[in-house]
Amino acid sequence: MREKKNYDFQQSEADHAKKILLIEDDTQVCSFINKGLGEEGFEVSVAMDGGIGLQLVTGSSFDLIIMDIMLPIIGGLDLCKMIRTHDLEVPILLLSALGSTENVVMGLNTGADDYLTKPFKFIELLARIRALLRRKDAVKIELPYEKSIQFGDLLLNDYTKEVLREGRAISLTSTEYRLLHFFMNHPRRVLSRVEILDEVWGVNFDMNTNVVDVYINYLRKKLERSGASRLIHTVIGMGYVLRENHEN
Repeated sequence: MREKKNYDFQQSEADHAKKILLIEDDTQVCSFINKGLGEEGFEVSVAMDGGIGLQLVTGSSFDLIIMDIMLPIIGGLDLCKMIRTHDLEVPILLLSALGSTENVVMGLNTGADDYLTKPFKFIELLARIRALLRRKDAVKIELPYEKSIQFGDLLLNDYTKEVLREGRAISLTSTEYRLLHFFMNHPRRVLSRVEILDEVWGVNFDMNTNVVDVYINYLRKKLERSGASRLIHTVIGMGYVLRENHEN
């Protein structure tokens, strides 16, 4: 029997109650992940194609979904979009051999919460999983009443997950929402790219990636539609800040 490795961080007792759906058509990768997560106390269900994965998602409840992008029947990106119409809250971790910034952003923009490039070490996968589950559990324990944050003419309702600017609804992806939420919780403070990566994505991406800059541009375009003024400003060499133009 393979000796269980010590990954130098304490296993949470809550892991034993966590249900994970793994959608992966590579039998070796699937076996590697399934065995490792089983040894860590997770309850794992496996689908070998996107069609079966969609059936399992719509028929059961999961705490987290791990899926490859290149899947038969229904591709991972399309499947991610379909899952988001069914469940807005379940964390989704995408796996792919394609690790360029464009592919990372494309994956996250379909509604995924995190992206891991193959090949990867199991310890990294486990850290990503636990970071996503902690984030989900933190949301669950929030008090069930309306909680709104306002900055100028921008209103974010953290209970209904609605965003309004000048009374106009703005549709955001889950990643864009977390990014805006972070800014609105720290108005007028310059936030570095490292801080943003750590808070919004939960783990450190390759520092050479420009995924933060890409998402800032996505968010700006949505916030500045209909000629609205800029709220998220670049501070050269330091990062970004949420402030109104007259606060220069």
